[in-house]
Amino acid sequence: MRSDMKLTRKMVLAKAKASDLDSVKKLNCWGCNLTDISIFSQMPNIEVLTLSVNNISSLSPLAGCLSLTELYLRRNTIASLSELSHLRPLTRLRVLWLAENPCCGTVSSQYRLTVLRCLPGLQKLDNQVVTEDEIALALTEGDEVITPPNTVQTQLSTNGHPEGETENDPLNYSMEETNKIREELGMKPLSRDKFPSLSSPSNRSTEKKSHTLDALLLLLKDLDKEELHVVHTAVLNRLQAFTLDTQTLQGSSETQKSAEIQH
Repeated sequence: MRSDMKLTRKMVLAKAKASDLDSVKKLNCWGCNLTDISIFSQMPNIEVLTLSVNNISSLSPLAGCLSLTELYLRRNTIASLSELSHLRPLTRLRVLWLAENPCCGTVSSQYRLTVLRCLPGLQKLDNQVVTEDEIALALTEGDEVITPPNTVQTQLSTNGHPEGETENDPLNYSMEETNKIREELGMKPLSRDKFPSLSSPSNRSTEKKSHTLDALLLLLKDLDKEELHVVHTAVLNRLQAFTLDTQTLQGSSETQKSAEIQH
C-alpha cells in the first residue's frame, strides 16, 4: 500500500539551500515518492521544477506558479489530461515532460495534439521540439481539456468562505452542472428555487462572456511578442472555424427554403 508523502517547507528549503520559499527559483524533487505538493501554492516564483518519478496525481497546486518555465512530471500517477487545465494560467511555461503517466494513453499523436491545444505556448513536449505546424493542427484536431469538476469546490473552499456559504451559492453554473458536482462530493442536490438566475439565462451568459473578454484583454498586456504570436494563430483558427460554421448554416438554410418553395 502506497504511503502519502507530503513535500514540506523544511524539505524545500533544505533541497534548494534557501532561507525562504519566495527565493526558490529551481527545485529538484526527482524520485521522492511525493503525493502532496500543496506547498507550491506558496511558491509563485519557482521557475524550473523537477517532479519526475513520484506519485503525484493532481496539478492544482501549480496553478499559481506563474513564473514557471520548465516542468518535469515524467512517471507520476496523473490519470487525466484534465489536470492540464491547472497549467493554463502559466503563460511562461515552455518545457513540459509528461510522458509515462496514465493520462498519456496509447495514442501518442492524439495525446500530443491535446496537450498542445491546451498549452499552445510550449516549445518542447516530452523532450521533443514543438513546431508551428503542430500548434496549428492541435488547435483544430486536439481534444478540448475540461477543468475537473472538483476544482470548482476546491477553489470555493479556499477563498476564505465557510463551506456552508458555498452550498447556497450556485455562481454561474447551471442547475444540472452544479448538482452533478454536489452529487460527486456526496452533497444533497439543490432545488430549483435556489437558482433564481435561471430565469434570465441570456443575462447570465452575457455577463460571463463580458468577464471572459475582460480577462483576456488584461492578459494580453502581460504577453511578449512570441506569446502574442501564439494567441494570434489561435484566434485565426477560431475565426476560420466560425466562418465555416456560418457558411454551413447558411447553406443548410438556403437548401431548406428551396425545398419549401418546390413543395
